[in-house]
Amino acid sequence: QVQLVESGGGLVQAGGSLRLSCAASGRTNFSHCSMCWFRQAPGKDREFVAGIGWSGDSTHYADSVKGRFTISRDDVKKTVYLLMNSLKPEDTATYYCAAARAVTVAPVAPPSYDYWGQGTQVTVSS
Repeated sequence: QVQLVESGGGLVQAGGSLRLSCAASGRTNFSHCSMCWFRQAPGKDREFVAGIGWSGDSTHYADSVKGRFTISRDDVKKTVYLLMNSLKPEDTATYYCAAARAVTVAPVAPPSYDYWGQGTQVTVSS
C-alpha cells in the first residue's frame, strides 16, 4: 500500500508560480512507481498533466502545460514535485498525485494508477 499526500496548492495571480509536493509513505517501493500529476476542474474530466518514470529521466507533459510545468522526483524523500510557472486562469483545478506500480513509464490514463492522493486546490486569478 502507498499513501500519497499532496501539498503546496493555493491562490496565485496569473503569471505566478507554485510548487506542488506529493509525499509517499507505505510499504511499496517508491522508486519502482511511476508518478503522475492529474488535475480536475469543476464539471470537467480528470486530465493528465505530467508524468515521470522510474528513473526520473522519462518525463512527459500535456501540451497545455509543456514549457511551463516541470515534474521531478526525489526517491530518498519519497516525494514527487510539480513546479508550475507562468500560471494561467485555465490552470485552476484540483491537482492529484498518483502512483503506478511496476511500470517504468508513467501512463496517461487514470485507470492505470494504483494509488491516489486527496488532491490540492490551485486557483489562478486573472
